[in-house]
Amino acid sequence: MPRHEPKALEALLPRLLARLAEESGKGQSLMPVWAAAVGPQIAKHTSPYVLQGATLVVTVESAEWAQTLTREQASVCERLNERLGTGRVTALSFRLQG
Repeated sequence: MPRHEPKALEALLPRLLARLAEESGKGQSLMPVWAAAVGPQIAKHTSPYVLQGATLVVTVESAEWAQTLTREQASVCERLNERLGTGRVTALSFRLQG
């Protein structure tokens, strides 16, 4: 039986969180991954809300934050997928905090 190298919890946790978000429909579990992908400034004004298929719905404080993230959508998805696994998030959608 082949032995696999042990994986660090740090490497496994983002994928586990993505699976949890997908199964529960609640994106809040992705907050640590989201914050690492977008940085503290953006994370302070936004948060993952729900993962619907491969679309991450993000709560934003204002329309300006939605516009900013729309312009950066491709790079944000790429950074998320580096942590969560290829193709896990292919699009972002936004809802105003309310």
